[in-house]
Amino acid sequence: MELKNQTLSSLRTMLDTKEIGAKELCEEYFAAIKEKDSKVLSFITVTEELALKQAEKAQEIIDKGEAKALTGIPLAIKDNICTDGVATTCASKMLENFIPPYDACVIEKLKAQDFVMLGKVSMDEFAMGGSTQTSAFAKTKNPYDLNRVPGGSSGGSAAAVSAGMAVAALGSDTGGSIRQPSSFCGVTGIKPTYGRVSRYGLVAFASSLDQIGPIANNARDCGTILNVICGKDERDATSARVDVPDFCEKIGMDMKGIKIALPKEFFADSVDDEVKNAVLAAAKKYEEMGAELVDCSISSLKYAVAAYYLVASAEAASNLSRFDGVKYGLHGEGRTFDEMIRDSRSRGFGDEVKRRILLGNYALSSGYYDAYYLKALALKQEIIKEYNEIFTKADIILTPTAPTVAYRIGEQETDPVKMYLADICTVTVNIASLPAISTTCGYDSQGMPIGMSLIGKKFDESTLIGAADAFEKIFEKRTANI
Repeated sequence: MELKNQTLSSLRTMLDTKEIGAKELCEEYFAAIKEKDSKVLSFITVTEELALKQAEKAQEIIDKGEAKALTGIPLAIKDNICTDGVATTCASKMLENFIPPYDACVIEKLKAQDFVMLGKVSMDEFAMGGSTQTSAFAKTKNPYDLNRVPGGSSGGSAAAVSAGMAVAALGSDTGGSIRQPSSFCGVTGIKPTYGRVSRYGLVAFASSLDQIGPIANNARDCGTILNVICGKDERDATSARVDVPDFCEKIGMDMKGIKIALPKEFFADSVDDEVKNAVLAAAKKYEEMGAELVDCSISSLKYAVAAYYLVASAEAASNLSRFDGVKYGLHGEGRTFDEMIRDSRSRGFGDEVKRRILLGNYALSSGYYDAYYLKALALKQEIIKEYNEIFTKADIILTPTAPTVAYRIGEQETDPVKMYLADICTVTVNIASLPAISTTCGYDSQGMPIGMSLIGKKFDESTLIGAADAFEKIFEKRTANI
């Protein structure tokens, strides 16, 4: 069975018509994992025994004619989302042996649908990075070219879908960590509005920015998963009390009259010409479909990366202070409490995590709080204001997802500043708490995928999914080489 580019709807039909059984489908995906993952390195933990039991239960429900949208559907889960009884490592030695005693809210919702969990996939350590090369356990590779990075931090999720080792996966997005790897790996990923999906059970990186979302082969599948995982959760104080629509309700929407804004700063010299041309060509396709293109500006974009890393690192320093080697995680050695904590964190955290903790503590320290952190928060309000102004004259904003295609392994990881600047196209969405979807809009001269990002108004994911689907229907997608 060909698993690449399979969709949730095609698998749903096959399961419901008994063309394939849930257990047989599960076994097909594990065969693909055994064949390909030694090259791609997407998975940290493979849960074959558990998945087969879940598939048997799902089949019973299918046989009764009571299947829901995700019943029997095999999914991969990013390894910073807690799973009861299954290791959740955050790709860090600090949590190498951590087994959560509870499920994240999104896992509870998936289990209520009787989904099948294939395993936990790799990521940048504690979601800090854009390449999945800071993972302590599985430095994932790009299925389109194994010499290139898959992006990050949800690189394991995107690569698993791209390689046909999962029909879809959950990721998390703090500054582009769903959208950028989706762009690099030629798949579709959506970062929902902040508060749309409960963060209960998501290991925190930056609490005011983190959001869980799906990665799949098309926009419709992303909408189908959002239909399941969204909703108010009383255990998460930031969970929004808003109605959950059918996120696929605008599939097939008429683009005529839709206004699409193109902020000029996103098409500046820092963006590779092939990327720029592919996204502008996509804009022309939307225009041919009847959409109206609107020129606009986000003048504060040049400060966005600095503001993002100050806010994110400050929150990370606070959140990661809980890892002291006492209650859980790596237990260090030492004769005193201070020595034990020092040893735990020295051995448990990788270089990138340590770098961001140091930066965060510096920004929050006495004498620098006003100079750095408060200015970053002020800039956040300015970015929100600029987006609000654009949305008074446009329905959607179209930008590149990343300034380049996937780069070669080892090219940028040793230069933190260069790595951080690569987030220029994605971080403002998190700063402004907006939804955004990335889908493939072209390929460069080497055959590497190019992603475009559609940014929407708060809680208007349905319009983004409808617009992305409209483009996907006229775009000829290529599959990964592996």
